[in-house]
Amino acid sequence: MAKRSESANRPAGTKKAKKSVGMEEAKEVPIKGKDVDTMAKLQRLAAAVSEVAKKRRDPYLDVPSRSLSNSQFNKKKRLIEMGAKTNRRELFNLNQARSYMQTILVGSGCSRLIRQGKSTSIRGMYYMLKKTIEGTKENTFNEQAESDAVIEDLEVITGAMREELHLYAEPRGALAGPVVFIDGENELDAGRMGAAGYPIPSIVEPDRVRIKRCDAKFILHVEKGTVWQRFNEDKFWQKHKCIVSHGAGQPSRGVRRMLHRLHNEFNLPVFCLLDNDPWGYYIYSVIKQGSINLAFESMRMAIPDAKFLGLRSIDYERCQLKEDVTIKLDDKDKKRAKQIASYPWFADKKPWQGEIKQMLANDFKLEVEALISRDISYVTEKYVPERLRDNDWLD
Repeated sequence: MAKRSESANRPAGTKKAKKSVGMEEAKEVPIKGKDVDTMAKLQRLAAAVSEVAKKRRDPYLDVPSRSLSNSQFNKKKRLIEMGAKTNRRELFNLNQARSYMQTILVGSGCSRLIRQGKSTSIRGMYYMLKKTIEGTKENTFNEQAESDAVIEDLEVITGAMREELHLYAEPRGALAGPVVFIDGENELDAGRMGAAGYPIPSIVEPDRVRIKRCDAKFILHVEKGTVWQRFNEDKFWQKHKCIVSHGAGQPSRGVRRMLHRLHNEFNLPVFCLLDNDPWGYYIYSVIKQGSINLAFESMRMAIPDAKFLGLRSIDYERCQLKEDVTIKLDDKDKKRAKQIASYPWFADKKPWQGEIKQMLANDFKLEVEALISRDISYVTEKYVPERLRDNDWLD
């Protein structure tokens, strides 16, 4: 007997429902390893919200404040820590309902990523959750800055790093030197990766990137890729048996976390070669003490023993540089320099106060590239080796 068509089985006057684009979800996978703990944190958050609602009370979230007023410098640990202040986020408060809803949405999105064994970029999360709320003209998110801020809120609420929530940012920075990584299923030797070096991923946690072997004696972190290229081309890391890294300016979380891991797991000293300007000082501050905005992650990123190798305000005369390589300080530079001088971790250090005072007196700043005016390899063959030999740095 002939098989009846599907349309014949459908009641008259009805049509087959169409699946909307994006309606199907990826298959879920077994949760294991670190994901078990992260999922438990998300579930505890959901359960707390549900419990309040069951008691017919207004649902709310207490979000730790990520502000200067809620950050403090722990002198004993030598890093920035987050205080105990929180901001309450309530569903039935018109001024807070939107941010409350966004927080729950991001938590749900991260939970789905873990269940599916997938990761996405922070921009991908924005697009994954951006929708127009049915029956309104309101969007869940209007711009990525909103979702980025909520992701950081979720980190401090749950105590799970962004990377543990299966979220990553655009990879920035690279390194070269005698260190071998197991990245996924690939074994990567950072001493054999040519001009590009080993590109530091956004997620560098041990369950993603394992450090198989490290024969380096120290780490030299430089500010920019252009300076790093000089060190890589001159094989500085080979001559001095070290790792040379860069963060493309302000180092990303992945770069800072990688430096932290190498420093702590292999007891490697960290030296920073940055521009002689307020922004170079700030980058050093973030590497050494952590940042105010990410104070909740300082224990996993900050390197209190990091040293500032240069460029120094005295290098204009010491290295016999000429006036044409100087860049005049503007009002913004001067204001920023004074702010940095007042940071608690710099305020009590006479060498740092003298350094900043000398830069302001010079009324100019210097980029590391200024040393090229002496010789193309002056920074790799003379400047850095001499600073290291003489233990000449700021702490």
